[in-house]
Amino acid sequence: MNHEYFMHLALTEAKKGDAPYGAVIVKDNDVVALAHNTVRRDSDPSAHAEINVIRSLTAKLKNPSLEGYSIYTTGEPCPMCATACVWTGISEIIYGTSIKDLISIKQSQIDLSCEEIIAKSSRNIKVTKGVLKKECLELFNE
Repeated sequence: MNHEYFMHLALTEAKKGDAPYGAVIVKDNDVVALAHNTVRRDSDPSAHAEINVIRSLTAKLKNPSLEGYSIYTTGEPCPMCATACVWTGISEIIYGTSIKDLISIKQSQIDLSCEEIIAKSSRNIKVTKGVLKKECLELFNE
């Protein structure tokens, strides 16, 4: 399996949500959880794809730690979602389009990268960016 394969799953998941964001959590090349954005459906401003997938998996595991897991997201995790990744101890964040890219196409964002959040924490989370960036940006034109 490779980054593109899992990002394709996140892209498919994003199309199910009420905003074009999807997230997939992987461990040992196995998909263990998928989610999409449900902010409007749930009237919950925190129901971003990353938060939804983290909540789903930690509830299933009955454990708040996601050390050894990787999260794939169509958009760079916002400060809230990046912080949730820090608190869970997730090992890697892989995203498609950056916060800067989203701002450039007039998507409402807080201009603070996930790497800036991680740098202010005690975690060492690997970040891989730009995976299927073009396809992730195209979600906003559909």
